[in-house]
Amino acid sequence: MMASIPNSDELIFFVNGRKVVEKNADPEVNLLYYLRKVLYLTGTKYSCGSGGCGACTVMVSRYNPKTKEIRHSPVTACLVPICSLHGAAITTVEGVGSISTRIHPVQERLAKCHGTQCGFCSPGMVMSIYTLLRNHPEPTLEQITKAIGGNLCRCTGYRPIVESGKTFCEETTVCGLKGSGKCCMDQEERSFVNRQEKMCTKLYNEDEFQPLDPSQEPIFPPELIRMAEDPNKRRLTFQGERTTWIAPVTLNDLLELKTSFPEAPLIMGNTAVGPSIKFKGEFHPVFISPLGLPELYFVDYTDDGVTIGAGYSLAQLSDALHLAVLEQPKEKTKTYRALLKHLRTLAGAQIRNMATLGGHVVSRPNFSDLNPILAAGNATINLISKEGERQIPLNSLFLERSPEASLKSEEIVLSVYIPHSTQWHFVSGLRLAQRQENAFAIVNAGMSVKFEDGTDTIKDLQLFYGSVGPTVVSASQTCKQLLGRPWDDPMLSDACLWVLDEIYIPPAAEGGMVEYRRTLIVSLLFKFYLRVRRGLNKMDPQKFPDIPEKSMSALEDFPIKTPQGIQMFQCVGPHQSPQDPVGHPVMHQSAIKHATGEAVFSDDMPPFARELFLAVTTSTRAHAKIISIDASEALALPGVVDVITAEDVPGANNHQGEILYAQNEVICVGQIVCTVAADTYAHAREAAEKVKITYEDIEPRIITIEQALEHNSFLSIEKKVEQGNVEQAFKHVDQILEGEAHVEGQEHFYMETQTILAIPKQEDKEMVLYLGTQFPSHVQEFVAAALNVPRNRIACHIKRIGGGFGGKVTKPALLGAISAVAANKTGRPIRFILERGDDMLITAGRHPLLGKYKIGFMNNGVIKAADVEYYINGGCTPDESESVKEINMYKRISKTTYKQTFDPEPLRRCWKECLEKSSFSARKLAAEEFNKKNYWEKRGLAVIPMKFTVGFPVGYYSQAAALVHIYLDGSVLVTHGGCEMGQGLHTKIIQVASRELNIPRSYIHLSETSTVTVPNASFTAASMGTDINGKAVQNACQILMARLQPIIRKNPKGRWEDWITEAFTESISLSAAGYFQGYQTHMDWEKEKGEPFAYYVYGAACSEVEVDCLTGAHKLLRTDIFVDAAFSINPAVDVGQIEGAFIQGMGLYTTEELKYSPEGVLYSRSPDDYKIPTVTEIPEEFYITLLRSRNPIAIYSSKGLGETAVFLGSSVLFAIFDAVTAAREERGLTKTFNLKSPATPEFIRMTCVDQFTDMIPRDDPSAFTPWSIRVS
Repeated sequence: MMASIPNSDELIFFVNGRKVVEKNADPEVNLLYYLRKVLYLTGTKYSCGSGGCGACTVMVSRYNPKTKEIRHSPVTACLVPICSLHGAAITTVEGVGSISTRIHPVQERLAKCHGTQCGFCSPGMVMSIYTLLRNHPEPTLEQITKAIGGNLCRCTGYRPIVESGKTFCEETTVCGLKGSGKCCMDQEERSFVNRQEKMCTKLYNEDEFQPLDPSQEPIFPPELIRMAEDPNKRRLTFQGERTTWIAPVTLNDLLELKTSFPEAPLIMGNTAVGPSIKFKGEFHPVFISPLGLPELYFVDYTDDGVTIGAGYSLAQLSDALHLAVLEQPKEKTKTYRALLKHLRTLAGAQIRNMATLGGHVVSRPNFSDLNPILAAGNATINLISKEGERQIPLNSLFLERSPEASLKSEEIVLSVYIPHSTQWHFVSGLRLAQRQENAFAIVNAGMSVKFEDGTDTIKDLQLFYGSVGPTVVSASQTCKQLLGRPWDDPMLSDACLWVLDEIYIPPAAEGGMVEYRRTLIVSLLFKFYLRVRRGLNKMDPQKFPDIPEKSMSALEDFPIKTPQGIQMFQCVGPHQSPQDPVGHPVMHQSAIKHATGEAVFSDDMPPFARELFLAVTTSTRAHAKIISIDASEALALPGVVDVITAEDVPGANNHQGEILYAQNEVICVGQIVCTVAADTYAHAREAAEKVKITYEDIEPRIITIEQALEHNSFLSIEKKVEQGNVEQAFKHVDQILEGEAHVEGQEHFYMETQTILAIPKQEDKEMVLYLGTQFPSHVQEFVAAALNVPRNRIACHIKRIGGGFGGKVTKPALLGAISAVAANKTGRPIRFILERGDDMLITAGRHPLLGKYKIGFMNNGVIKAADVEYYINGGCTPDESESVKEINMYKRISKTTYKQTFDPEPLRRCWKECLEKSSFSARKLAAEEFNKKNYWEKRGLAVIPMKFTVGFPVGYYSQAAALVHIYLDGSVLVTHGGCEMGQGLHTKIIQVASRELNIPRSYIHLSETSTVTVPNASFTAASMGTDINGKAVQNACQILMARLQPIIRKNPKGRWEDWITEAFTESISLSAAGYFQGYQTHMDWEKEKGEPFAYYVYGAACSEVEVDCLTGAHKLLRTDIFVDAAFSINPAVDVGQIEGAFIQGMGLYTTEELKYSPEGVLYSRSPDDYKIPTVTEIPEEFYITLLRSRNPIAIYSSKGLGETAVFLGSSVLFAIFDAVTAAREERGLTKTFNLKSPATPEFIRMTCVDQFTDMIPRDDPSAFTPWSIRVS
């Protein structure tokens, strides 16, 4: 029976210096929801809801009455229950600074260093850096990189964000010559084109930055200090709709509660329980939260070890261990140093500040990075209950969840004791993850060995592995068998065989990568073996021989370094008017608003009266007949207004092949079957889960490209381009190479998930939508078709988009129509925000690709025949050698296979500059030297040339229109059909209008994109945004200037405002519509010829990587990118686009892996299991150069660069292939192997075949169904 619970107490906390008293605090409400929906502080963003992206970062400050200190911590608001905040002070981005009050230096510098593009991640970035500065006003470079390790950004590529943080550091690595117009990359020796073309490297002016003054920061509320020091504190209880939160204030009180509610979880950081409730459907009627209980917060250093309170966060644990390492001799701190290494990369700074040592230990996650080390270091857990205290060893029985070794239900963890290591005792932590930081380990381990003093005879051995089974696993049998053995190669051989025998990962195990994980078990053991051998040698070089020189590189993991780089671009000519902004690195027009959180995204708009929330029910089958939909249970739930299905669509449920609601059958997992409209999102979601759908599977179920080929299932007719007689050519070549290349898909992972607000109007069947889309007229078309009304009744408004990357071109039309149908049926406004998991499931991404190739070439490398089939679209080349690329590169004015003429001179220039300025030849030799000296680590380099197509083969796609109004005060309003999603389109358009009207940018305003002002606009995609909309705005401005000419001639020295007033009095129209007809592109597939693209962007990238052959990890050491930008309208924007696209491309080709079940279910639905690059993945050295050329077809001879560098990310892929080839060559294997993208750690490790990959057990593929399959 449950103990009776009294009524609710008041929850008191402060937000941005203002007191909040919540009389009805609900334990199920998190801080993110409370900030956004109750306090209307919308600067803090929702992006993933799982604590994995950092978009919702805020600062939580608490006062410790014992130490009299205030601790500021970054946290992810989506995981913080409001009930845990009693007595805390919260600072959000609005509290840091705002345009209306004062912008904080952190916000100013992030904006002016061009560290924001779409701006959706910017508030979180600001809060992470701001919190760091509150704790460390003069941070180190390492602290900056560490602070933003838990924040994801999809737009910028991180470099400018890091640079904005670096400006607060005492030390700096910004190029010493930066800003002088000279470059340390030997510009004097080799001029870029000719002496007149001066290169600039300064994208911002540091002299503008206001200084950071820590004394000006807000004080901690004195009332909270008084509350914390109140001697009469009492237990607090918060009663929610379904749950109760109890916060004890004494240890005895906590133990009483644990006896009364033995099943209630203890909540501290909520990093384990929170996600389980949200994503696994767990429910707990009672929560006990001992946050701030003094007995749980302490560190005790003794002669034989360290005892750390269970309430310490992992960040505090790290601080405590750092202190121990500083004060104790090295031999005593081996366990602490192993823990510190893993604490550096465990999750991000926010989670490390939230998760507690006690919570981490007791939740015993199978992927734990710390528990295996604690167990190997012989840690002890100190427990307490009403019955008294006891100690249990943190050992294999505890970690494998043996009932006799676990906590009793009424017990809690008081502290964890970690003993010092001893002289003949070695402890190590090892791990490998998809990316270096903020990623669960694929396999991790804690290992320790004790020797008989003065010998290498094993006295005690412990091997603990994580992520190889449902719990952390100990290889205790293996360890027992090895006791008394010397630490030598025969021992290692037996250890590897026995441990593989003891720790068996079944072939269909959850998480897949079975053979790779088996290999890691022995590879990590080998690394430990080498580390211990090295340690013994250091203790007694005479007695214990050192490890071979070639194995030294296997000892350490790749270090995390702060990235640095130089960005070079063409300086503006001396004759350009100082007022003309074109060609200058102008800050993004919304950058300051991004950094202060004042930039309004669709879901930041205040609620509409009687607004409803929409949640989806999606198909769980790949191909099935819908037998029935039972919504009765959903409709009976509180707050539910309606369930909407295909029956409720007044017009077309299937428009142009896109089905709104599945009807009769489903054709993929994740197809929308119905939606639920309710008064809150929580109610809508709960109801959507209660809708019961009965299916009957239909064959065939086509998941992979191979299956589609087998069933001849094509979405469109085959398109091909042929030149010459291929079959004949193959007869006259020296060699033929045939094979397949698989390129897996990519999730766009825009930070702002798909967001739609649909408001039905009272009259004329009008519907207004506010949303994030790259193609408003497409949304308008679908909504009109679904509602069966003319398009002139549908208005779509787009202020800004939190990232698009092509993922918001077509899908928002489907989702917009679904929202509009719901709004139409209920007669109420609809707010439809996809959760990250639903977004990834429903929207798909970049398509997977299968390429089949047959290449005929001569012995000197010249390609004479190529037969390439691409299934889906894209491109890849199996070629690796730089000289072969050069031999086969276009050399003079040429024709493509589809007979389009082009001049490859800029391509050859990019290639030449890239090879020279990157010192490719010298570094290639240095890499070869490195590879000769290192068996287990290899370096690889690759240079990739690029000819990137801009535009579409359909001419009318590139038409554009604009509307420019001049008001009587001289201010100008510009509207055009393009959508701003972070690519700086509006910024460049303002630059265009400023030049054409010859007025300062401050006179020009660009409010939004709307189907009301500019009809039938084309999509903003394919890097054409500025090209086409810039031309339309230019046209409108020129029309206006032509009208104003007579007035200007009459008064040439007059002011702009005077001219406008005079024009109005003379009845001259001050509004003009501009139009651009579009590029005259076309393609005739029957004749296999045409001019399908407006022009090409050329470039080249050189990347160098280092690969760990034992684990498959890689480190990107340096990247040099050269892009033919023609004339850059805004070098800051263009450099940002290139860097961001390159990092996104690098993700596509390395860490980003979509996992599907054989039934077609997408497993990768959150940042927990889909890994876009973080700040630790970007090149340690990153050099960007924009080269000048002419492109008369485009506005101001510029080029559209948005997407170009995504492909250049493949230079990392080919550098990895180069390193892997070197490893295979040394091992006597063939140099050729099947190309695959992404080159994940699994691919790298399993392609570097060696004795460890050879010894693992292999399974017959026909004997089991794998957990995941390749869909390319």
